[in-house]
Amino acid sequence: MASVVSTDWFEIRHVSDGVSLLREKYIANWLRCNIWFIQGRDRNLVIDSGMGLSPLTPMLLDLSELPVTAVMTHCHFDHMGGAHEFEHRLGHRACSDVYHDPMPSFSQTGGAAFVRAETFNALPHTGFTFESYMVRPAPLTGYLDEGDIVDLGNRVFQVFHFPGHSPDSIALYEKESGLLFSGDTIYDGDLFDTVYHSNRQDYRESLQRLKELPISVVHGGHFDSFGNQKMHQIIERYLAGEGRLVDPFAWVEKQL
Repeated sequence: MASVVSTDWFEIRHVSDGVSLLREKYIANWLRCNIWFIQGRDRNLVIDSGMGLSPLTPMLLDLSELPVTAVMTHCHFDHMGGAHEFEHRLGHRACSDVYHDPMPSFSQTGGAAFVRAETFNALPHTGFTFESYMVRPAPLTGYLDEGDIVDLGNRVFQVFHFPGHSPDSIALYEKESGLLFSGDTIYDGDLFDTVYHSNRQDYRESLQRLKELPISVVHGGHFDSFGNQKMHQIIERYLAGEGRLVDPFAWVEKQL
């Protein structure tokens, strides 16, 4: 594992009007999640929070000092590790127990196969070891479900419940712009449906529903964003039995 301590753990890229992408730049690309920050008139929105290895909120305050609502698209460690930093933490209630006690879920999802020496190109702080990685409890302060609205004053996002990857997977859709913040429901890569609480039939039904939305751009939970045509290609591949991350442990080994 790398021995250099990072002084700039996050990278930031302004994607479009009011939308920024933050990434933990020293975590391997195959694991790090996309942290989306949307600035509104009355308050801001952060979607997912990374692994929680270095403080995220100072970066957001540099962008805007408005109050922040944090939405977790699902309860997996690479998306909710920094949730404890936020006063207002929202997600689906299906996995609310994980936010109270995240480490059993970390073990069940095979977290040790992902959090390893090769995961890190630098250290988040002095004395860090991959064996010491912990996900801090961050009980949700409110729940989101199908049809709920997250209102930033001048931007409104509709919540869709898309179970399959996990029971609590949600996505946020801005009808006016056609933007979808999809978490791990869909991204530009093989879809992961072999977690201990995944459900392939639910996943298929969720993706069938997703096909019906007039989406312009998908901002996924991992990798690069893409448009409507690419979204349909990813969905059709999955529905045809392809584009699945069947053995995550073997997949990780290939990335090293």
